[in-house]
Amino acid sequence: MTIYGVDSKEYNQTINDDKSDHRLSIWYHPIYTSGIHPDARFPRDRYTKLVDKLTTPEYSRKFIIKQPTEASRSELIIAHDPSYVDNFLNQNLTEKEIRRIGLTPWTSQIIPRTLLLMGGAIAALEHVMENGGIAGNMAGGTHHAHYDFGSGYCIFNDLAVCSLMALNKYQLTKIAVIDLDVHQGDGTATILQNVDEVLTISVHCKQNFPFRKSESDYDLELPADSGDEEILATVAKALDIAEQFNPELILFQAGVDGLATDALGKLNISRQAMSKRNEMVFDLAVERLIPTLVFMGGGYSDPIDHTIDAFGDLFLSASRANNQFLSKIDSEASDSIN
Repeated sequence: MTIYGVDSKEYNQTINDDKSDHRLSIWYHPIYTSGIHPDARFPRDRYTKLVDKLTTPEYSRKFIIKQPTEASRSELIIAHDPSYVDNFLNQNLTEKEIRRIGLTPWTSQIIPRTLLLMGGAIAALEHVMENGGIAGNMAGGTHHAHYDFGSGYCIFNDLAVCSLMALNKYQLTKIAVIDLDVHQGDGTATILQNVDEVLTISVHCKQNFPFRKSESDYDLELPADSGDEEILATVAKALDIAEQFNPELILFQAGVDGLATDALGKLNISRQAMSKRNEMVFDLAVERLIPTLVFMGGGYSDPIDHTIDAFGDLFLSASRANNQFLSKIDSEASDSIN
């Protein structure tokens, strides 16, 4: 099968009954890389390197890697200005708007890439709504996209789209967006600022992009050069706030650009503490049986291998937690029958 001229490798390792399988479902498409121009500043190879890592024998039995379908216009305008969506889809954005997004030079495949990336997040949302547990998209976390413009490598906001879809389609009443990327989730904050059913929490570096911050429900700012102890204490505070909200769904923006090795981070977190951070989020999800969706977010280490290792740790932790989550559901169901 070919999508927009891209040969589509079959990544679906489907099984007859996902509900009986405790492997972590992740959505991925090779256009996540090929849809970005090789000369763009964005480190596009991180996606292919990560999927190579997760499909090695050491990892592969822990995951089901699935291929997304494109998000529709009607799904995008749940959280975005229809005129902005149409201008993007019809290739009518201005040069100023394109520069603000930053994935330049653009290729002809930026449109299908964006639609498939958004489709991956939506598919992962549908999965956890139907099956419980944890699922993820091997891209995304596009928290700098605002209602009517894109910014900071983000065209549409998958966190906002999934939040509003969960409210409208699945009739949820309490959703927590836990954004632990080193950069503030400014677009998520503005799109969801008047949506009381969605709690937005952003833990980020104060001296980093965006330099004009928006207002999340909770902004927990860290000074530049903060290390493991301070960062983990702040994450614990964020999770306490989320737990008190009693959410029915967690959307976890899991950017690893807070690593000490990151070129854009300005924080000083170790790989071990980054992994601990993830486990803290997943521990809450498992303890309270809160379906959780993982968005990759930023990661720009030099060399990029540090980023790939941290994302590998992220999905391994998510896999373990998903197994614990679904096993706990199975046990409770068995107890109720007996």
